[in-house]
Amino acid sequence: MTDHVHDLRSVREATDRLLTAVAKLDNAALSEESHLPGWTRGHILAHLARNADALLNVFEGRPMYESGEARDADIARDAGRPLEEHLADLRDSAARFLAATEHDQDWSRTVELRGGVTDLASNVPFRRWVEVDLHHVDLNIGYELGDLPEEFTDREIAFLADRWSGRPEVPATALAATDGRTWRTGSAGDPAVTVSGSPAALLAWLAGRGDKGASLTTGGGPLPELPPL
Repeated sequence: MTDHVHDLRSVREATDRLLTAVAKLDNAALSEESHLPGWTRGHILAHLARNADALLNVFEGRPMYESGEARDADIARDAGRPLEEHLADLRDSAARFLAATEHDQDWSRTVELRGGVTDLASNVPFRRWVEVDLHHVDLNIGYELGDLPEEFTDREIAFLADRWSGRPEVPATALAATDGRTWRTGSAGDPAVTVSGSPAALLAWLAGRGDKGASLTTGGGPLPELPPL
């Protein structure tokens, strides 16, 4: 089983990194474009706060979001707030989420996430870590994919490779990092395509970030096109 205690510690560390970095911005910077098309930095910060509350809902047995429309409306409503309001909301929502994890509970139980996706409760802290650290990169304020903790990058590559495994629209693909580690993704069978590069570049492609595969080397065919996350 996933070590949720370790992951919760990593969530706290990632949240502290995020808050420290965001506190150095000003109100004008929040309205500037992020790395995510159509979203300003304020949109990302609003999403991170509401995601913490959504995962609190998951722990307490409620729907993660009232609806997709309500989720989007909340982000749009809060995106334009001044910096101090964003910071307070980020701190308070993170504290509420972490407080919920301190209660006695069955970490082996199955919980329901957005869109009917299910997972073990013990995996939810890692999902929150992904939200905080990957969206920190998305803010476009100097924290890059290469700055992510090595453990985070390894686990997120494995998670995303598994996500696209068995998908018939993705050819069987072997992933090879420059440090010698390997993964498999795509449809079943012997790999038809090999994709090689740094762990950060592989993560960028799998997560639809960065140069989206431009710095990767492929063999056996073109770089596969992945479904949207």
